[in-house]
Amino acid sequence: MSVFSSDDKQRISQAITKAEASTSGEIVVVVAKRSDDYRFTVLMWAALIALTLPLVLIYAPLPNGWRLAFSGPEVLYLIQLIWFIVLALLFQLPVIRHALVPQSIKALRTRRAAIEQFIAQDLHTTPKRTGVLIYVSLAERQAEIIADDGINKKVDQLVWQNAVDALTAQMGNGNPADGFISAINQCGTAMATHYPPGAPDTNEHPNHLIELDDGG
Repeated sequence: MSVFSSDDKQRISQAITKAEASTSGEIVVVVAKRSDDYRFTVLMWAALIALTLPLVLIYAPLPNGWRLAFSGPEVLYLIQLIWFIVLALLFQLPVIRHALVPQSIKALRTRRAAIEQFIAQDLHTTPKRTGVLIYVSLAERQAEIIADDGINKKVDQLVWQNAVDALTAQMGNGNPADGFISAINQCGTAMATHYPPGAPDTNEHPNHLIELDDGG
């Protein structure tokens, strides 16, 4: 189910249309439920914890009866294997899975997904290389703006960062639609300065919010 109401989507679409009316560049807005399923990351955590379990059983101050029961490589291996399976299944719960992933990895995955969407939406094919993607990944609470070479060389990187900051701030306040609109307006203003509308100025990309559904 979308986190955006029909009114939110209409407001975002209107913001894109208004921004593109003042520039020959193209703005595409994409929101994804997540940028990665992180299954490999949580399996790594499960494996690391399972590998340390024998050390705990060997050196922890356990009663003699317990220590005897846990002695022997076969028993330790079986306990280790069971512990790994239990943790691997437990860590698949979305809440736990995302909590275990470091922010740095989430940022890298979001950036990679944004670049993939930039290419998937054909923003790299605009005649003057003026395509701009505004991308949000909800599970990671991360946003990225990817600009093609033509516009990226002329716009100060601080402009894109300010737009991202405005977007993520509104996301944190529970207003992702307002965040998108703010980012769209800032990007549109910067693009209009360097690439005002020209003739012919065809609208080659959708002016609506693109929602990606991922079951991961």
